[in-house]
Amino acid sequence: MKTNNLLIFVSFIIVLTLSSFITSDVQTKANKFVVVLDAGHGGKDPGNLGNGYKEKDIALKTVLAVGKELEKNPDIKVVYTRKTDVFIDLFVRGKIANKEKADLFVSIHCDSHTSQAYGAGTFVLGTHRNKTNFEVAKKENSVIFMEEDYEKNYAGFDPNSPESVMSILLSQEEYLDQSIQLAGLIQKKFTSKLNRKDRKVKQAGFIVLHQTVMPSVLVELGFLTNKNEGAYLNSKKGQIQMANAIKDAILEYKESLETNVANYQINNNTPEPSTSNSTNIVFKVQIAASSKALETKPYNFKGLSAISRVKEGGLYKYFYGNSSDYEKVKVLEQETKSKGYKSSFIVAFKEGKKIALTEALKSISN
Repeated sequence: MKTNNLLIFVSFIIVLTLSSFITSDVQTKANKFVVVLDAGHGGKDPGNLGNGYKEKDIALKTVLAVGKELEKNPDIKVVYTRKTDVFIDLFVRGKIANKEKADLFVSIHCDSHTSQAYGAGTFVLGTHRNKTNFEVAKKENSVIFMEEDYEKNYAGFDPNSPESVMSILLSQEEYLDQSIQLAGLIQKKFTSKLNRKDRKVKQAGFIVLHQTVMPSVLVELGFLTNKNEGAYLNSKKGQIQMANAIKDAILEYKESLETNVANYQINNNTPEPSTSNSTNIVFKVQIAASSKALETKPYNFKGLSAISRVKEGGLYKYFYGNSSDYEKVKVLEQETKSKGYKSSFIVAFKEGKKIALTEALKSISN
């Protein structure tokens, strides 16, 4: 009898221990930074075949190399839209990212041209700055004609129509600022580390980016139609080098979220301000960034009023609220998130100029 009781007791302890490990593991996974990696084309869709190379194979090998490196970081969860040579509908790729509630979506491709053009470029969803950008997007978007029921899945979207492409752009405006930030980091790694020709960060109407609801970029690694660049991208060395550059950019982006204004969190060593200040510092909630100047009316911002707009570079940034009391603005931030602006964040201004939130909080806590 004593032996049975002892066995029951030991079994109970083991169950409790395993349960705590499982719970801890689930919580750890829930807190991870989720990156969805999308290898362009696949299966019946080879992509471009410049110099006899297959875009679908190079994209996949590069994606797997990026993922292999990112998976070494315990704080990152990597999700692939495909890990083998299969055809995945464009709208399904976006659904995968949305279901995972991803923090980033990175789609990898290779370019082609009738000339010996070369160089790496990164795109975000936006208005076509010129005919070339439209043609690049048109080539990638034409994949939908290989999909069944594409008219139904894309609500009449026509890759050949500039007007049709323009109609899809506003859905990603909320994440444009962050998408451009990541794209800029990727281009910086390509040019500074690998000395690739810089084809800049550009905006175009890629349907695969339209399907996502998080910061998203599409990378064109280079031109398979260029003799030298095609051979480089088809080589293991080239794929590893390009993959490491993308990986480094993603890690730098993630680190910036943890340390800069966008995702600043007060730690235990910083006194939390709760009253208004007399330092000429005001706080606002940034809710969106757009290449277009929208009227600051409630109907444009999900019913929110008290919207202000500031132009920085080529972007218009939109802010909700205005208060010298940090605690009040934290409440406003929660309000914007409840309205659907999940990526909104608090920013600080001093005498009309934006300053780092860390600096602002230190000033008002002294």
